[in-house]
Amino acid sequence: MDNAQTTVRSATVSRDTLETQITVSVCLDGTGKAEFDTGLPFLEHMLDQIARHGMVDLNIKANGDLHIDAHHTVEDIGITLGQALAEAVGDRRGILRYGHAYVPLDEALSRVVIDFSGRPSLHYNVPFTRASVGDFDVDLFAEFFHGLVNHAQLTLHIDNLKGENSHHQAETMFKAFGRALRMAVSADERAPSAMPSTKGVL
Repeated sequence: MDNAQTTVRSATVSRDTLETQITVSVCLDGTGKAEFDTGLPFLEHMLDQIARHGMVDLNIKANGDLHIDAHHTVEDIGITLGQALAEAVGDRRGILRYGHAYVPLDEALSRVVIDFSGRPSLHYNVPFTRASVGDFDVDLFAEFFHGLVNHAQLTLHIDNLKGENSHHQAETMFKAFGRALRMAVSADERAPSAMPSTKGVL
């Protein structure tokens, strides 16, 4: 990635199963533009936080078995987004690799820390105060991030430190993820062609 300043890092990935058909396009060097068609408005609101605060362009289309429930669709969007992130970031040469953010929203506060380590590991501590926001089951956010982490091959720590309103808890989590992602994939101006690991590979 020694030409990180001039090369636009982007990817489009499709996933087609008996349960869902998903297409995700991501541009890590974007402006925060987002377009969604998933049938899940609250999830789209959260994905928009990633785009706007991560300064990544996101286009996600999903057709899933929502007549059963949202589980397969949410999980598979996470998987496909993870695959697209992995493809867009490439061999991870020249990136900062680590990113972190604290984000408040009124009474809620979340912390997210990312390591593009090549090792999938999720540590998720989000004690939602309600089981759902509208008709969206907030348990599905853990499935989303599991899918993303496993396929982007990154280490992710998500901690909701405070919160009483479940909408606020979720929004701070996704905003913080976007901010941490933006930092982690930013070009390392001091080492633009270096692999950010003593192993020489990630």
